[in-house]
Formats: sequence, C-alpha cells, structure tokens
Amino acid sequence: MYDLIIIGSGPAGLSAAIYGKRAGLDLLVLEQNPMSGGQVLNTYEVDNYLGMPGTDGFDMGMRFREHADKLGVEFREGKALSLEDKGDSKLVRTDAGELEAKAVILATGAVHASLGVRGEEKLGGRGVSYCATCDGAFFRGRTVAVVGGGDVALEDAIYLARTCEKVYLIHRRDELRGAAILQQELKALPNVEILYSHVVEEILGEETVEGLRLKNVKSGDISQLCVGGVFVAVGIRPGTQLVRELVTCDEGGYVLAGEDCATDMEGLYAAGDVRRKPIRQIVTAVADGANAAVSAGQYCRRQPSAETVK
Repeated sequence: MYDLIIIGSGPAGLSAAIYGKRAGLDLLVLEQNPMSGGQVLNTYEVDNYLGMPGTDGFDMGMRFREHADKLGVEFREGKALSLEDKGDSKLVRTDAGELEAKAVILATGAVHASLGVRGEEKLGGRGVSYCATCDGAFFRGRTVAVVGGGDVALEDAIYLARTCEKVYLIHRRDELRGAAILQQELKALPNVEILYSHVVEEILGEETVEGLRLKNVKSGDISQLCVGGVFVAVGIRPGTQLVRELVTCDEGGYVLAGEDCATDMEGLYAAGDVRRKPIRQIVTAVADGANAAVSAGQYCRRQPSAETVK
C-alpha cells in the first residue's frame, strides 16, 4: 500500500509528486495520458510564470516531468475508474487493476467544453479544434474563426492571427470577458474581426469545415461565414466525475476545498483545475500541488502503519 496516490500528471499533480517525494512519502502518480504535463503541453507560450517569461508550454511540461523523474517519482499509466473510502485507506480502481493508499490527491485537471451544435462532432479533427496551438499550423494562410470571449479565446485569436490570413472572433455577448491587456493586443491586429452578439448555430461542411451558420442574438438574423476552420474556446469542465458522489462540489462540478486542498472526505485532496478558486493558472495549480502534498503528508503521519495494524 502506498502512502499517497496522485491521480493526474499536470502541473498540480507533478508539483504534488515533487513535494511528496521530498517529504519521504511512498507515492505513485497515476496518469491517463502517455505524456505528463496536462493542458500546459498545448500552450504555445507561457509569459506569466515567475522567472520563466516567454516559455514554450511543451518545454515547461517536459521540465516539470524531468524534475519529478530526477527525484525518482513512480509513474503508472492508467485510467481511474472509481474511488472507495475504506477508512484508513483509499482504494483506487483503474483499468489496469486496483491500487491502495492512505491518501489520494485528485489532480485530474479539466477538459474543453464543446458548443454542442450540429456538425461539431462530425467535423471534429477535420477543421473543428479545441487547441489553437496544437492545430493552428494546419491553417496557415487561411481564414478561421475562434468562438469565445475569455482569456483562452483571445489568446487563441492572437496566436492564429500570426499565421492565418483572417481571424474572426465570435462572442455571444456585446463585450469581451478576457483580460484588458489581451483585448488591447487583439483589437490592434489588422486581420482580426470581432463579431459581437453572435452564436454558432451550425458548423458547415461535408469532409472538412467550410463555414459557420451564425445567429445574431439581438436581432435573430441568420448569416453564414466562410471559414476553413473553427477553434472552440468556450470554457472547460473539471475532471471530477470520479468524486462527485463522494465530496461536495459546486454547480460547475468543481470540488470545494480550501487552500490546504482538503475535501470533506478525510485523506482526499483536490489540486489544480478541479478545485473551486478564482484563478486557474499554472502557478496556482503548482501551488495547489504543494499544499495538497503537505496536507496529505500530515494526514499520512497520523495514520497507523501496516506493522501497527498487524
């Protein structure tokens, strides 16, 4: 039995692993994807992480993993299917078998929300993308659209404007929600056009994206926009399905946990994008990982050892 199982290997999970390992915990990181790093791997540039301005997101993710490897952190690939509280321990059932630990840190991050419109699923990967930095290169010199009005949408539009001929930003409200500095940068770009008060009704195309059917939410007018790709940036959903019946979550599915990352189940901690908090950034995920590992270590030291139980 492990002292600690960390579910997820993004910035929060890797930070927890580093802090836990340095504290002498016998721990395992369970990662569903074959590559550690989480969403940061899909980030073109990270310019707000202390001491690392202008860092490539992929490189940052790799450096985080290398740090954990240097400390000898154990990793195992697998998907967590269920979590059971057994009192003094937690049982994690995975698609590769069962794992048991005194404490568990949930650091499963979040996934991109979809529009839920006709044509989106059909054309997924054929012009419909949820990651501009992953797929933007395929649309060099073409006309594309970004859907959303928050920081991610603005960052995606700015990134795409560097290589695309034309970028439309489609937002359902009459003002953007993203940071002021991003709005200023976006509006200064000559090849970006913002379509306020519009929503996507349908993504058009047979084999690939050919256009969008739009609706003006104020007038009700329907129009078509000719684009070769659409990048969806309308929010994220926390990966908390594993614990929603076990701990208290808010209406968005985010786990309610304090700065110590402790949930209302003893021995279970939530770190990173799964936890309700005002700001979800790499730096806050890393901080969560550290706090969760310290809290989990204190909890483990209060639990009886295997020898004592015998």
